[in-house]
Amino acid sequence: QVQLVESGGGLVQAGGSLRLSCAASGRTFSGYAVGWFRQAPGKEREFVARVWSDGSTYYADLADSVKGRFTISSDNARNTVYLQMNSLQPADTAVYYCAANRQALSSSRWSGAFDYWGQGTQVTVSS
Repeated sequence: QVQLVESGGGLVQAGGSLRLSCAASGRTFSGYAVGWFRQAPGKEREFVARVWSDGSTYYADLADSVKGRFTISSDNARNTVYLQMNSLQPADTAVYYCAANRQALSSSRWSGAFDYWGQGTQVTVSS
């Protein structure tokens, strides 16, 4: 069983930056894909980014809407995955969720493929 805890959300002005953290407890992220999703009021949950490894190489996948502004990275020593968000826009306002998929090599952008979820952290971008 993996417990995920997100942190780093908050209120920021348009053009600003935030870094979200997803810390795992219970086991390491080794062999898992870790993703970030977000859900704005009245909208469906959407994929933001994911990171996974095949044992020797790390791979990252980002939604087109955040590509060039967000980056995802993994710190194995801290068992934490980060989502660095730059050039934030009001459209980025949402609750951001961290999720883990036990089958890293078969992971996808589909939220249903993720086995464990954090409680979410609110990101609000003011114009």
